Amino acid sequence: MISEVQFNKEIDLIIANAIREDVGDGDHSSLACIPENATGKAKLLVKDEGVLAGVEFAKKVFNYVDPEMVVDVQLKDGSSVKHGDIAFYVSGSSQSILKAERLVLNAMQRMSAIATKTNYFVKLLEGTNTKILDTRKTTPGIRALEKWAVKIGGGENHRFALYDMVMLKDNHIDFAGGITKAIEKTKKYLSDNNLDLKIIVEARDLNEIKEILKTPGVYRILIDNFNYEDTRKAVALIGDTCLTESSGGINEKTVRRYAECGVDYISSGALTHSVYNLDLSLKAV
Repeated sequence: MISEVQFNKEIDLIIANAIREDVGDGDHSSLACIPENATGKAKLLVKDEGVLAGVEFAKKVFNYVDPEMVVDVQLKDGSSVKHGDIAFYVSGSSQSILKAERLVLNAMQRMSAIATKTNYFVKLLEGTNTKILDTRKTTPGIRALEKWAVKIGGGENHRFALYDMVMLKDNHIDFAGGITKAIEKTKKYLSDNNLDLKIIVEARDLNEIKEILKTPGVYRILIDNFNYEDTRKAVALIGDTCLTESSGGINEKTVRRYAECGVDYISSGALTHSVYNLDLSLKAV
């Protein structure tokens, strides 16, 4: 996974680009009717039920727009919230509050939706040893926010991007000339380039799992689109050789049964690509 320093750089880039996109050469609505020295206070009002996420991000946004703004946090990231709850108050320049408002709301509404859905899956897995993972099926440009939200919801992050872990999927395997060749070429590439990256290999059937197991050095086997019976067989074959991960169309109705097959992880793109924003608003006090 990427380092905390790298992650924070991603967050900084998201904020800078979002403000550039939204403000441009100025928030002319505010500049036109609100005096430059006017001050005010606003509250982040929850109008929905779920898991709150994005409070710490909001603080970063306000600080970026105007370091003089003060945020009084009432509810932390990961809190269960309901209609009428107040997440925080922000006070300072009225123009600055309005300049930051839309980015804060857009981010928090989506992050809270992702955290809520992730937490739902986490609860479905309670009592098993299986952990829920996100994927790279994220919104271009704001991946760091969405993966942050998964963590807040109690899930775990898969690789962040193409550069922090090797994942040999079906197309890699086919283009490379087979599983064994793909793994061997990958290990040589990592050695030649002095890279310390974990290797995940996707298996499409039990025969491919047997082939993967013949080559040491694989961190995790992705048991892709298997039924329950074959998943149990795959887990038994793999044993303690490496970690296991199930994926492929797994949803809230099937996730528990796949966990009960004994896999270490279940990955779901739905955590980030199929959510409905939590209803939040920033209102003047």
